[in-house]
Formats: sequence, structure tokens, C-alpha cells
Amino acid sequence: MLKEEWQPPPVAEVLAVYAGRAKDTVTATRGAAKVRESLNRARAASAQRRAAQKTARRTPKSA
Repeated sequence: MLKEEWQPPPVAEVLAVYAGRAKDTVTATRGAAKVRESLNRARAASAQRRAAQKTARRTPKSA
């Protein structure tokens, strides 16, 4: 007996749950700002890490 492949529910069916909702722009804007802030923080952190690695490679090990 073959095991049936799991299929995700149709998108329309999933989104139907949210169809009646009013769009809360204040919350949406705040959420977007939080996401943007977090992305910028991550980008800055990774740039800093790269710079640190670059200087570590450039610096001679023997003093």
C-alpha cells in the first residue's frame, strides 16, 4: 500500500480565514518597521563580522 503524499491545503482556503478582517495599518506599519530594523541590525552585524575577519587575516600572526 502506497503512502499518500501530504498536500498543503489550497491557498484560497487558507486565506479565506483572513478575508473578513479589516486591515489594521497601524499594526502592519509597526510590524514592518520591526522587521526592517531587525534586518538592518543583522546586516550591520554581518558587515562588522566580515570586517573583523578581514583584519584578522591581514594582521601578521607573529609580533
